[in-house]
Amino acid sequence: MEIAFTLLLRTSLYFLKLYFLMLVLRILLYWFPNISYYEQPFYSLVRVTDPYLKLFKDVVPSIFGMDISPLFAFMFLQILMEILPRLVASFYF
Repeated sequence: MEIAFTLLLRTSLYFLKLYFLMLVLRILLYWFPNISYYEQPFYSLVRVTDPYLKLFKDVVPSIFGMDISPLFAFMFLQILMEILPRLVASFYF
């Protein structure tokens, strides 16, 4: 039972790291306006990351015309990635 729980936590941590990298790539693509988001592989990236970013975009207002919601999305993922290893470590003690 404890092996399954540890495996689940570690898999979740690796998924969060991969998703974090996908978000970084998505935000970097905003700097290149000539890239079409409706062509592959960018369309898949947009479809995977948009629901998560939209959660924060609906809550966080833009400041001076700048959308700062991705910062909060990154901070939330960072907090989760800090908490999961501590859960794995505390599970063994």
